[in-house]
Amino acid sequence: MTIKIAINGFGRIGRLAFRRIKELRDSELQVVAVNDLTNNEDLAYSLKYDTAYGIFPYDIEVRGDSILVDGKEVKTFEEKDAKKLPWSDLDIDIVLECTGFYTTNEKAQAHIDAGAKKVIISAPTKDEETKVVVFGVNQEILSPSDKIISAASCTTNGLALMTKILVDEFGIQRGLMSGSRAYTATQNMQDASGGRKSRAGAQNVIPVTTGAANALGKVVPEVKGIITGTTTRVPVITAGFVELFSVLDREVTVDQINEVMKAAANDSYGYTEDEIVSSDVVGDTHGSVFDATLTEVLDANGGQLVKTVAWYDNEYGFVSNMIRLVEHFSKLV
Repeated sequence: MTIKIAINGFGRIGRLAFRRIKELRDSELQVVAVNDLTNNEDLAYSLKYDTAYGIFPYDIEVRGDSILVDGKEVKTFEEKDAKKLPWSDLDIDIVLECTGFYTTNEKAQAHIDAGAKKVIISAPTKDEETKVVVFGVNQEILSPSDKIISAASCTTNGLALMTKILVDEFGIQRGLMSGSRAYTATQNMQDASGGRKSRAGAQNVIPVTTGAANALGKVVPEVKGIITGTTTRVPVITAGFVELFSVLDREVTVDQINEVMKAAANDSYGYTEDEIVSSDVVGDTHGSVFDATLTEVLDANGGQLVKTVAWYDNEYGFVSNMIRLVEHFSKLV
């Protein structure tokens, strides 16, 4: 049975979600509509050509109010108000909300009002009502009655997968996360006013605030309020890593940590013992990849401080794990 997908917002995440769904040959997911405030020629061009991931290997053609991708029609719209979108007429099963605007349950309800059956927001939500879900961590909290959920953020995905394993195996008393990830389109190419966040993104390592630690508590409730952190934007086009410095409930060794991480590896959570760098995970479809070579345990004053590290592609890795969530969500009826 075909699961009809509409993508609202055809920026980085929206386009890569389209790519990932198309790559999954055996998937029942099919993108049938895209809404973005741009013309079809630009939609087709930006889907075909991507600096980070290369040329999309399918024929793309503009035809009237649609684009054809590999011979299949995708209806296109330029509607600012989501309530006015024809989701009912198109029998849309799930909307991928990728604009960065409809980030509360109340706002995302516009897609339901327009006739969509379900909505997945590709960003952290700004309300307490919406369930925040990272596939591979807490998808079991979902029920058939859920209509609007959040797929969290790329950093939360990268952090939650590793944190959940530590919690389940060893328990966490306190933690500090430190992230390092690629710059984004919201940053400046040249210095501008507004403090360090407005400095040239392609030439600087820039400390920024992150909501990942707060969102983590919604995904892994056991660590709510006990993990905080910061992150930096660095001059690479995509990918990065997240470090977690934690005090566990019991003493451990490096080998014990790595053994449980290796045993937990799956489609969402990768594991490596190679000395990789950020470019090695560009295009990787895991939500994050645990790096066993960087695990450290520091004994001090009768206690321990444990460092664990996971790499992640903040675009394609996040999108791939979100699409796993889409497939899971679509089966809850």
